[in-house]
Amino acid sequence: MKRVDKLFFTVRWRLYNAWIRRRFAAFGRGTRIYPSPDLLVGEEYVSLGKDVTIGKHVQLTAWDHFLGQHFTPEIVIGDGCAIGDGAHITAVNRIELGKNVLTGKYVLISDNSHGATDSAELEMAPNQRRLTSKGPVVIEDNVWIGEKASILSGVHIGKGAIIGAGAVVTKDVPAGHMALGVPARILSMVKHDEKE
Repeated sequence: MKRVDKLFFTVRWRLYNAWIRRRFAAFGRGTRIYPSPDLLVGEEYVSLGKDVTIGKHVQLTAWDHFLGQHFTPEIVIGDGCAIGDGAHITAVNRIELGKNVLTGKYVLISDNSHGATDSAELEMAPNQRRLTSKGPVVIEDNVWIGEKASILSGVHIGKGAIIGAGAVVTKDVPAGHMALGVPARILSMVKHDEKE
């Protein structure tokens, strides 16, 4: 990148972040959101800790109403988290990321879905179905989420866990474990030091 281009980008980044920070419930020192025209819904329900990095084309959506339904959503992203390009984090309930969570590109973290699986709703267009949630999503500190992984509602992921690329996580992942596959299966990855 040429020096002039880099300077222009840095100035644009700083101006954008100075402008957008007022729209959030909290926006910690050193936090940066890539200037992007992508979707932000309900920023007033989103809290960003210190030194958070939000990549290009990330969608943060906290829905307080949808087709006559009313919600009290909350998205909390802890200090030092880095959210990869193209990620989508969407809440009608609560999504909480601990400190230093790292995601690859195109990760989905959602505490909701369009509709139930009863016959009446299946006859409706998906975007006309009620939003439902099986519970909040909690991701503890130092979790690494691989590219194109999906974390679905009601899931709790423990400290230091690894979510493999492309995994679809529908159940809890204990601390120190790895989740791989569709649907994700849980593997232990804790190694114990050998005593001499």
